[in-house]
Amino acid sequence: MAVKALIPLLITFVLGTLCLQGFNLVFQEIGESVGAPGQASLITAIPSIVLGIVCFIYGSLGDFVSLKKLVVVGITLLVFGSILGFVANYYFTANIWTVIVARAIQTAGEQVAGSVYLVVATKYLKDSLKVIFFGIFTAGYQISAAIGVFAAGFLTSIHWQYLFLIPAVTVLFLPLLLKNLPNKTGNGEKVDVIGFTIFGLATAFITLFFSYKSWWMLAASAVLFIVFAIYIHKASNPFVTPAFFRNKRWLMAISLLLLFYLPNYSFSPLFNGISTKVFHLTTSQVSLHIVWAFVVGATVGICSGWIVGKIGRRAAIITAGCMKILGFVLAVFCVNLGPIALTIAGCIYYGGGGFLYSPLVSTVLGTLSKDESGRGVGMNDLAMNVSSSIGIAIIGGLMSSPTLSIGSINGTTGFAANYSNLFLIDAGMIVVGLLIYFAFNKKIYSESK
Repeated sequence: MAVKALIPLLITFVLGTLCLQGFNLVFQEIGESVGAPGQASLITAIPSIVLGIVCFIYGSLGDFVSLKKLVVVGITLLVFGSILGFVANYYFTANIWTVIVARAIQTAGEQVAGSVYLVVATKYLKDSLKVIFFGIFTAGYQISAAIGVFAAGFLTSIHWQYLFLIPAVTVLFLPLLLKNLPNKTGNGEKVDVIGFTIFGLATAFITLFFSYKSWWMLAASAVLFIVFAIYIHKASNPFVTPAFFRNKRWLMAISLLLLFYLPNYSFSPLFNGISTKVFHLTTSQVSLHIVWAFVVGATVGICSGWIVGKIGRRAAIITAGCMKILGFVLAVFCVNLGPIALTIAGCIYYGGGGFLYSPLVSTVLGTLSKDESGRGVGMNDLAMNVSSSIGIAIIGGLMSSPTLSIGSINGTTGFAANYSNLFLIDAGMIVVGLLIYFAFNKKIYSESK
């Protein structure tokens, strides 16, 4: 029954998340279209914050409440956000904030399929099947990204507002999901609304700080995290106990997610920026190039579970990390060589991303007990999405800044130098992640907590 539920969940996830990559590719064009180019990165950054928070909430609620109810709530939000975004920006005057609000609501709904998929796979599948279905999941993400960038490139040449409508079709899968999802409704404990609210707000403020650079947001986040720490020590039944955060193996493993996924959203907009401003391609032409990178990522993702079973998680994580570094470093030198060379670099990078997810997620979840698996899935998604949104907020701001355009190691100047240096910074983030993995991997895979 669990396997039957995973198939429509995956399809729903693919149709829902392709919008994220589509908007991620063309957020600069949309910002210019609505007269707010300086705030364009918020089209990706703020929905990414929402994505991280709802990932955490949906995954954690999988330990407490009915998965069927979660799916109903999620798909309802997805359809509402889709219709709101299209109507408000197509039939009325397009505005940066109507785009952001609609995308935030849409994102809050679309992630339910991904979170429930991971909870079902973690709770109900045997270990030998988990890495396979984790691999299929990341392949689905890459496929949705490929469709998303292709659709974005095509629809930008017509009306970018149509991007909002693509995932609305997922409502057709609701009856099938309600039929096949497990009937178990969690452990029956009362949902810790206060704890979820405090933690969610703290996470939102720290992520917004990197977009707005307002120090009061960082201070507010610090205060809320302190309040949360006090709360879980004093509350009678918090959704997560202090013992969860004392798990050293989990802390070491989750730190890898934070670093490996920090530059996760940056390759596509950098690719698009170079191709439009340096190679003078249209966004539609750009999508025809970068879509192949996502196809490679999807292909590697489908095979990743089988490969991990052969070479082990350690070798897989190291190989995937090296592929991502190689993709970024090659991109540094491809700025002068043309879009085909940059596409090859993108194929290597996204191939590494498709290979990394399965062994890394199974490594992190392997540090937790099965009773904590829902919260583990939630924390994983929170770490990946918040880290990625912080990364795109930083990189997105630097893309339009002349700070790094003086010169680069490949002799370029201007826009080319700026983008080249940003690729190099992204590579450095992954290098740090690998170094930490080399330092911690023995302890992470030890059985004692």
